[in-house]
Amino acid sequence: MTGLLDGKAALVTGGASGIGRATALAYAREGALVAVADRSEAAAQATVAMINAIGGQAIAIAADVTREDDVAAMVARTLIAFGRLDCAFNNAGIAPFQAGPTGQRTHELAESSWAAVLAVNLTGVFLCMKHQIPQMQRQNGGAIVNTASIAGLVGLPMSGAYVASKHGVIGLTKSAALEYAQDRIRVNAVCPGYIQTPMTTETVQRRGDELLGKVPAHRLGQPEEIAEAVVWLSSDRASFVTGSAYTVDGGYSAA
Repeated sequence: MTGLLDGKAALVTGGASGIGRATALAYAREGALVAVADRSEAAAQATVAMINAIGGQAIAIAADVTREDDVAAMVARTLIAFGRLDCAFNNAGIAPFQAGPTGQRTHELAESSWAAVLAVNLTGVFLCMKHQIPQMQRQNGGAIVNTASIAGLVGLPMSGAYVASKHGVIGLTKSAALEYAQDRIRVNAVCPGYIQTPMTTETVQRRGDELLGKVPAHRLGQPEEIAEAVVWLSSDRASFVTGSAYTVDGGYSAA
């Protein structure tokens, strides 16, 4: 049996942990060659070692998605290694607590915190697509999946910058899908709910019971459950899907 992504080359940002690592592994299991990018090459290399252990092929790349030169070099290294780019999962992101104090209303946010969140979560996605799309145009097609969030669908108090960034990702995804459909490039977003990753540890420690009370499935999601959606959206099985924001949240946004 062949995998869903046999013969394809994939790039994952934020691939050193959480959803990024789970997706890089899922890509490899489905037959893709995988470029694993993260700010720390050593951390990305740990994911590569896991891919090698299951018989896959991958490379590690150090890249800061807020720096255009890094992003351009990241795509170039992927092409040097694999000769093409068929699938891109633009997943690198930060949570509010990584950019400043938590529990702040909009008027309390420092401009530096606002800028830091948008630089990674939104501008980073833009820069990645800016450098991925021309290669996919040359290949006559490709699939891009951007990480949004349930915070891209609803408002969340005390999370103004994060919510704005993820709403922006969905809007950017839809616009790009319209712009490049004629080039056979599909652009979609995935909207995770509360997933058990290092990024959510701090929030779950503070508000775990409250959050789980809002999830009809009564549990946190697992990174692998997001990875399954990303793999499908990246594959030819989703050939008529573009401009969509796929929600994987245990029913949170339906309540």
